[in-house]
Amino acid sequence: MTDLSFDRLHQFFCKVPSVQEALIDAYGSDGQHAWWFKFQINVEHPLAWQTVQELGHVLNYISKNERLPTQFLPVSPPPYMNGEAKEFLAWVIQCNHPDFSPDVVCDWLEARLPQPVEDESQWIIKTDLKELDKMKDADLDKLVPPNPQ
Repeated sequence: MTDLSFDRLHQFFCKVPSVQEALIDAYGSDGQHAWWFKFQINVEHPLAWQTVQELGHVLNYISKNERLPTQFLPVSPPPYMNGEAKEFLAWVIQCNHPDFSPDVVCDWLEARLPQPVEDESQWIIKTDLKELDKMKDADLDKLVPPNPQ
């Protein structure tokens, strides 16, 4: 995996409302196939926990039976030596699979996170059943695909 590139993944996270470019810390690889991408999430942003939930779903648990070969997890230096989470808590996406490059992860995120990713209104989860009743069937099928059985 000598042509490992983080450009697309970096550009994608520059658009995520609770991350943006200033909060992307670092990324790299072992020179073979293991790689990581480290960033912070603005804990004061109203979509902070929504971002954690969306990324955790796609990267850690998209399917009970077929999971992606990625891990999304928090990392932190010792809190007693540094300070609050809003300054020192970071998040890492890591992968150790030769066929799962940062570009492939970006494909998965682009396909499953709100679209367009930079539009904060698309991140709002509809939980009010009265709102769901007003939706067209085709739009509802996009949120919850019909069960083929």
